Amino acid sequence: MTSVPWSTHAVELRSDTVIKKFRREKREECVREWRALKLLMEYAPGLAPLPYSADLDAMDPEAVMSRLPGRPLRGQPLSDQQLKALAAALSELYAAVPADALADIPIRLRQQQGLINQIHAWVPLIPRHVSGEVRQAMHSGLEWLACSGLDRIGTPDVPMVFGPGDGNLANYLWDGTRVRVVDFEDSGISDRPFELAEITEHIASWKGPSLNVEALLDLINLNPAERARLPECRRLLALVWLFLVSFDDPQHPRNPPGTPERQAARLARLLT
Repeated sequence: MTSVPWSTHAVELRSDTVIKKFRREKREECVREWRALKLLMEYAPGLAPLPYSADLDAMDPEAVMSRLPGRPLRGQPLSDQQLKALAAALSELYAAVPADALADIPIRLRQQQGLINQIHAWVPLIPRHVSGEVRQAMHSGLEWLACSGLDRIGTPDVPMVFGPGDGNLANYLWDGTRVRVVDFEDSGISDRPFELAEITEHIASWKGPSLNVEALLDLINLNPAERARLPECRRLLALVWLFLVSFDDPQHPRNPPGTPERQAARLARLLT
């Protein structure tokens, strides 16, 4: 059984089975995971683990699913074949759930307005050890956010899709032929630009071998409205990550020295 202090669940890996045991206060995440597995079994068989059983009413709820073959895409440079397979998996995932089934699904966790509210809550909590370079990037990001209009937008004028809600490349498994997807605890209704920004701006996409973002995005078929929304989503997610890495405890860091400064530079490039 593996778990970390900031995780929502523990994972038990067996030869052909995965058991995810959620903390009791994270029951909703277990429900979202189970719902997603059943939906994808119906509409995109083979793309995600098979749902075996769940105890959603237990004190510590759990979901049991099949164990997929493959290695995570995180921490390695991706070949052209892997990039194409990742793009194919994402396109299949976003198109999988039809509109009538989407109507019964809640909005994914940590969607646009929730992230904006979280950023505003973080502002008075910026640690003293944060460098001037990082503070300047935060200031620029907050200025952009105030003028972006994102907090005044309801449902964006783009197609709604099923989104996994987590951009960590560790959740995308390459088996030598195709990419499959795991981890749906944040899943729900979303849109393609927001979900793609989750991937391109996630720290896992640049800490270590960097994801070729432009090559990946060129492989995804977005309409003009989605293309226009994508940069705004990327800026928002990059600003979120700047705050997240800046709250790293310098006495017990989770990230290498200089990570906030690197993220500040990434955000600055996106804002230009």
